[in-house]
Amino acid sequence: MASPVVVISSCSSPEEENRCTFNQHTSPSEELLLEDQMRRKLKFFFMNPCEKFWARGRKPWKLAIQILKIAVVTIQLVFFGLSNQMVVAFKEENTIAFKHLFLKGYMDRTDDTYAVYTQNDVYHQIIFAVNQMKYLQLRNTSVGNHAYEKKGTEQSAMAICQRFYRQGNICPGNDTFEIDPEIETECFFVEPDEPFHMGTLEENKLNLTLDFHRLLTVELQFKLKAINLQTIRHHELPDCYDFSLTITFDNKAHSGRIKISLDNDISIRECKDWHVSGSIQKNTHYMMIFDALVILICLASLILCLRSVVRGLQLQQEFVNFFLLHYKKEVSVSDRMEFVNGWYIMIIISDILTIIGSILKMEIQAKNLTNYDLCSILLGTSTLFVWVGVIRYLGYFQAYNVLILTMQASLPKVLRFCACAGMIYLGYTFCGWIVLGPYHDKFEDLNTVAECLFSLVNGDDMFATFAQIQQKSILVWLFSRLYLYSFISLFIYMILSLFIALITDSYDTIKKYQQNGFPETDLQEFLKECSSKEKYQKGSSAFLSCVCCLRR
Repeated sequence: MASPVVVISSCSSPEEENRCTFNQHTSPSEELLLEDQMRRKLKFFFMNPCEKFWARGRKPWKLAIQILKIAVVTIQLVFFGLSNQMVVAFKEENTIAFKHLFLKGYMDRTDDTYAVYTQNDVYHQIIFAVNQMKYLQLRNTSVGNHAYEKKGTEQSAMAICQRFYRQGNICPGNDTFEIDPEIETECFFVEPDEPFHMGTLEENKLNLTLDFHRLLTVELQFKLKAINLQTIRHHELPDCYDFSLTITFDNKAHSGRIKISLDNDISIRECKDWHVSGSIQKNTHYMMIFDALVILICLASLILCLRSVVRGLQLQQEFVNFFLLHYKKEVSVSDRMEFVNGWYIMIIISDILTIIGSILKMEIQAKNLTNYDLCSILLGTSTLFVWVGVIRYLGYFQAYNVLILTMQASLPKVLRFCACAGMIYLGYTFCGWIVLGPYHDKFEDLNTVAECLFSLVNGDDMFATFAQIQQKSILVWLFSRLYLYSFISLFIYMILSLFIALITDSYDTIKKYQQNGFPETDLQEFLKECSSKEKYQKGSSAFLSCVCCLRR
């Protein structure tokens, strides 16, 4: 009896066991067939929509949907943009009107300098604002359709609140002070229809006594209402606005200058009882139907792009396994990323933003929500991505593909360069803020400093920046010259030039590659091996046996 033959496997890992099994159970002809099938899958995956149509008659649904989406999303954004402009303009114009109505002697563009310097002026300002509200004078003086907020049958009162230190005894002449930093608040209310006697200043202090040595702020708070009728001209239903006004007298610095400001907190809501003759309501319904159509188109685009991304990842894994088993090599990261289509990911993000923004827009039109700002950000960003996505289809033509390839090649180097240059930029930002902040309007806070320096890098407003430095301190003035000259010389003549050189170098490299050929990766070399038996078209018409893989 023959003894059994013992086969000892040398495969130590699961992947090696799979490779051994593959080698044991596949003949050379089967290996060639599997390789041919893999090559055809990859070539078809990397074709553009037109090539896929000519190869297998596969209709370019994604391309058609993207073209349609560009049109409908842009139309949707234009309509919403016009509506949003009316809302923002109505808010700003009402705020300016309230400043003229309730701030005595206010003039446009004087917000930063509007202040009072005497105690009598403070009382005069408070009495002026109160008198504008009393006796329904607002209805008689304002040219707008403003009215007071009503709670039932009564109108809401104006709240006058002062915040001050609990105790304080300030004697600057003796260089002494005693203060309790605990802050207290006192408020009282003035009814609009409450009898009020216009007499002397002392008779009109409204029982309000201000201790200016301890005073921090005085706030006058009241609410007004208005209806935005200009939307009727654009076939939209008017909105009702609630304005929460706060007039603030700021004495926190105790410098002898009390700054006065008016803040307007606005909320939009649906009017309770309204009737508009004509077809405005029908137009609103038509717009909501159009928004629903946009959502359906974006959903279709989202599903198709998600499916393509998933298929790309599946094909990537299949190719990695095939390459490991057949060639005993790992696929490089760059070749793996060829299967991840960044354009599809951007389209998916755009579709999600458009769907959310369209839902918000429908809620705004139905007067259930009033968040115009969030809706405009979502729709604006999605439209940006939609139009940027057009570059993908232009990239199929070599003449238009230079921009995309240059950006891809230069992006890593540019990011590393910006990280280094950003450290220098932040250093100049902090230095300018701490040294020049008290002497220059453009260096008052970090955000303003960063904006000012960025403008200088682009050559904007240079002379004004030099000229506005206050010459109260010779040392600071000399430092400002050294600071500005060094920053402009360093960033314009050196850093900006190097930044442009990085991009130019990448552009020159891409142009050489287009003339002499791009360096070939393992994936591209695998696709170059053309099989004479490859046929994609149905029937007798054969597609070109060698299809060049587009660099994406």
